Amino acid sequence: MSTGISTRTSANTRTGTAVLKAEARLFTREPAALFWILAFPTLLLVVIGCIPAFREPSADLGGLRTVDLYVPIAILLATITSAIQSMPPVLSGYRERGILRRMATTPMRPGALINAQIALHGAAVVGSALIALTVGRLAFGVALPRQLAGYLLALVLAALSALALGATVSAISRTTKITQAVGSAVFFPAMFTSGVWLPVAAMPETLRDIVGLTPLGASAQALDQAAAGQWPSWTHLAVTAVWTVVLVAAARRWFIWE
Repeated sequence: MSTGISTRTSANTRTGTAVLKAEARLFTREPAALFWILAFPTLLLVVIGCIPAFREPSADLGGLRTVDLYVPIAILLATITSAIQSMPPVLSGYRERGILRRMATTPMRPGALINAQIALHGAAVVGSALIALTVGRLAFGVALPRQLAGYLLALVLAALSALALGATVSAISRTTKITQAVGSAVFFPAMFTSGVWLPVAAMPETLRDIVGLTPLGASAQALDQAAAGQWPSWTHLAVTAVWTVVLVAAARRWFIWE
């Protein structure tokens, strides 16, 4: 019995690895997706940093500069771009072309393909975060996160919640066109709540509290706290975690293979 289980586990691992390698090759052949995930968020940070007024400390921001706040914002922008704009059309395209349905009848289960997409887009977010942190530090003197463990935890939860949101978008959208429309409708509010247009720390208190009830808004505040050297508020971490659990459950409940 144990030998059979071990054999199946080994076969599943080999299958998952093969799918991941194949999807990675396809992913690297999408220059547009790589640009918007890896390069654009840091380019936005550079534009903000090149504005002299945004490099000056502000009393309204607790002595921080606007460019200091835009490093975590750039990271969150990469996260939502990867999870909401890039991943769902790929999954919907596989479903629309019948690839998921055909895979369901073979030993290569469709779940391996979905896991590969989540892993690749998650890795892209990590790469984009490293680029933003490096450029922010070297080009504009933005301090590295002072509470590194809390920052990493907040980043992981932010990525998981965004990927779960993207999976839900894919689950409820039967075609690629619908996925793109729904994804765009979700993307712009996510940009607002993550602070792309106005840093969450600069929002009025009431609006900040409301935004803090969303996964990206809570993540933005958690990252800001960790960057400043504080452990992220357990409330913000809990909000992000709860959203992740709810969205994962919704995606599993509504996702269809064909």
